[in-house]
Amino acid sequence: MRVIFMGTPDFATTLLKNIISHGHEIVAVYTQPPRPAGRGLSEKKSSVHCYAQSLGLIIHTPKNFRNDEEVQTFISYRADVAIVADYGLILPPSILAAPKHGCLNLHGSLLPRWRGAAPIQRAIMAGDTESGVMVMKMDAGLDTGPVAATKAIAISPDMTAGELHDCLAEQGAILMVNALDLLERDALIFVPQNEVGACYADKINKAEARIDWSKSAEKIKNHIRGLSPFPGAFFEVDFGHGVYRVKVLQADEESASGPPGSVLDDLGLIACGEKALRLKRVQRAGKSEMSMQEFLRGQPIKTGAILS
Repeated sequence: MRVIFMGTPDFATTLLKNIISHGHEIVAVYTQPPRPAGRGLSEKKSSVHCYAQSLGLIIHTPKNFRNDEEVQTFISYRADVAIVADYGLILPPSILAAPKHGCLNLHGSLLPRWRGAAPIQRAIMAGDTESGVMVMKMDAGLDTGPVAATKAIAISPDMTAGELHDCLAEQGAILMVNALDLLERDALIFVPQNEVGACYADKINKAEARIDWSKSAEKIKNHIRGLSPFPGAFFEVDFGHGVYRVKVLQADEESASGPPGSVLDDLGLIACGEKALRLKRVQRAGKSEMSMQEFLRGQPIKTGAILS
């Protein structure tokens, strides 16, 4: 099939690789424009951009589709279908209607739960025990279109957003290729979404990454898992020579108590609003991820200290 591919991060790259490996023709790739990154603020191309460029594919990086010329260029490819995965731009009706079979989206949740920008993170932060990936036909709403294929994935108690992301990317790539095979035979069936249980996964705000130690250990652990590895839930602590920010990437619940945010021993046990958390893996600003034991050897946090 003649496919226009629209995606930006690693999640989308996994799908693009699988579509190509199954023999479909990628007539054009659309991805987010390069963004300033790093201390030097040099422009960084997206994961999809880099992969598509390595294959010599035609690449477009529009900031939006308000320009009629951009829309006409898209239409000119005469695509059978557009495949969209974590692209990052709203598609107007003119784009949605251009391909012969419309635009299919690979979405990382069990719709209608967690429509929106951050379904993987929000599912874990909410303590969900199941997630999944779906192939849906895009319409004018936000992830409201009819669904054609679903793969459910169990969320284990210690699974992080990063681990769930990788699992959904792998399973989603298989699901979409199977859907394309059915679409090519006019055998892909779409079922309208049930609105019962619909909720929205707002984009992650960096400010909400700060750990609120007044919450229960269970809720804080879910918060940590949902933001691991990026952007990372964090606390701040004064080591006696300034306040430092430390990301927590893994923690376990323990039955202990004390004032929320207080350090209960010299091995990283922190009191929460209910029970306590044993910090397992952390990352200080500008440093690599490490175990809590490694961290404490270089920078002890003494019993009685208060984390904020």
